[in-house]
Amino acid sequence: MPSDTRDGARWTGNGPVVLVTGGAGFVGSHTCKALAGAGFRPVVYDNLSNGARQAVQWGPLEVGDLDDAERLAAVVAAYAPKGVLHFAGRIEAGASVTDPAAFYDANVAATLTLLRVMRAAGLDAIVFSSTAAVYGDPDVLPIPETHPLHPVNPYGRTKRMAEEILADLHTAEGLRYAALRYFNAAGADPDGDLWETHQPETHLIPLTVQAALGLRPEIAVFGTDYDTPDGTCVRDYVHVADLAQAHVLALGRLLGGGAPLVANLGTGRGHSVREVVATVERVTGRPVPTRIAPRRPGDPPTLVAAPDTAIAELGWRPIHAALEAQVRDSVRGERRRAGLQAPDDGGPLSASGSAPP
Repeated sequence: MPSDTRDGARWTGNGPVVLVTGGAGFVGSHTCKALAGAGFRPVVYDNLSNGARQAVQWGPLEVGDLDDAERLAAVVAAYAPKGVLHFAGRIEAGASVTDPAAFYDANVAATLTLLRVMRAAGLDAIVFSSTAAVYGDPDVLPIPETHPLHPVNPYGRTKRMAEEILADLHTAEGLRYAALRYFNAAGADPDGDLWETHQPETHLIPLTVQAALGLRPEIAVFGTDYDTPDGTCVRDYVHVADLAQAHVLALGRLLGGGAPLVANLGTGRGHSVREVVATVERVTGRPVPTRIAPRRPGDPPTLVAAPDTAIAELGWRPIHAALEAQVRDSVRGERRRAGLQAPDDGGPLSASGSAPP
């Protein structure tokens, strides 16, 4: 089957094939690079509605919708993957409130289509991109995987449902799965090969970096009266390269016959919105225009992971845990995405740099 981009432009070798749904997206593309580095051959299946064609650099791209069972089955038959990494779906929590049906279609119905195609092909190993949104407002901090699941929006509920489907199929059919619950994905490829391409962008760190670089007029700080040290929300930011490595480790666990796994991916340390703003200002050497806005419904004051399961069961370590490192990589990525020249990608940006005023 012909692919839709250069076949393995940055990949050499003949390792096992892995199907990566949503592999043109932020975490998916970074994971493809990590897979290639570990000797796998990632085959990306993506409809490019949120992904970027140029992010597919380590294997072929097959364009298709996840709910197109015939197209998906043809790709699986052509490449005979040993496992699946499932990133495809909708992630905008706010949009899930106004258009929940779209999220149930993309995150539940389409996941069922993928699982049916896998079953028909005798493919029984899947690593699932889940979220801390399955927890809702936490009762304890840091949040363990045993915490009750009370998501506060349809996005979180769709991810919880998908996890329940995986668990039921494991019980009924022996499906091998890992559900990895991300906290706040951040940063960009430390080598500068990849960066965040969400449209629209919803993540705090890239939004703040864009405001510092003059690529957007300001950022909104939603609420300054939370029960936190400085009144703004606190979140656990985990570098995308660390997320990618966790997926490779989880895949290896499943292919090696390991038991199903549900694990948080976070650093175990939280940073407030104001801390993020201050760090971006320090790294860029530029002010971040901010606007105070009302709280957003459903925003818990603090979300911090207990990552002990991933550390113990996968041997995972978040090696890019420092907020400044995440911001620095995000700055480099945002400048490259916008086509800006940086005097020094590794240091503060001069006030006379080429960012628009």
